[in-house]
Amino acid sequence: MTRLEYTFKTDTLFKMLFVQYPHLLKHLVATLLAIPLDSIGQFEITNPDIPPDSKGEKFCRLDINMVVNDQRVALEVQVEAEKSYPARVLYYWAREYSSSLPEGGKYKDLPRTVIISIIDFNQFECTHFHSEFCPLEVTRGELLSDKMSLHFFELKKLPAAELLDAGNKLLLWLSLFKANTEEELEQIKALEEPVMEQAINAYQKITATDEFKERERLRHYARINEASAIDEAEQRKAESIARNALQMNMPTSDIVKLTGLTHEEVENLRG
Repeated sequence: MTRLEYTFKTDTLFKMLFVQYPHLLKHLVATLLAIPLDSIGQFEITNPDIPPDSKGEKFCRLDINMVVNDQRVALEVQVEAEKSYPARVLYYWAREYSSSLPEGGKYKDLPRTVIISIIDFNQFECTHFHSEFCPLEVTRGELLSDKMSLHFFELKKLPAAELLDAGNKLLLWLSLFKANTEEELEQIKALEEPVMEQAINAYQKITATDEFKERERLRHYARINEASAIDEAEQRKAESIARNALQMNMPTSDIVKLTGLTHEEVENLRG
């Protein structure tokens, strides 16, 4: 197996590919939302640029925001599992929904707002790879409003690539995002589904460009810097807790268990 250096889950590639090839994005969104492609009249990417802070100044997540037939739609790929991920999705939805009300506008004119998350981890205990959430009354299951829709597509729950067929566009698209090897991409391409072939060709063209390689290089260092900043913050927090515990005469062995610091690190804090 030949592992891909970059995959459809690579956020820089994800953003560049679907911004530069909006017809592919349109196909993808129609498939994920299970709506006919020809029913989409209005289709606009509202944040096509990769913001400066993703080019080395600080780390940020790259999503794609759209207006689709008067709906607000945000699409993102999330690779790392986060305990707070559902809360973050709710925050994104609230931000998108509330920001669409113009000054002097009426609440009834707020648009339907949809958040689509393609995630490379198991978020829910069910075996289904697609979950959609909306506000329902707990007992009756009555819909409060159709203006909230949160979609989660869990890549880990997809069937094996050899079970794919050209007629299932949803599984084909999601399998592109799941693919980690050249062989998996070739399996999808061998089905000769035109849109999949176009998507893979676009992937190959973009990953060969100097622009992508430079953006991904800076993005890589931004990730390292963010990880280092998080580690330093956690270390400082652990040391602060250890100092307080030392003042309370807590045994060193207990402080080690409490903070995750080594025995030596705790002893060094005694001075």
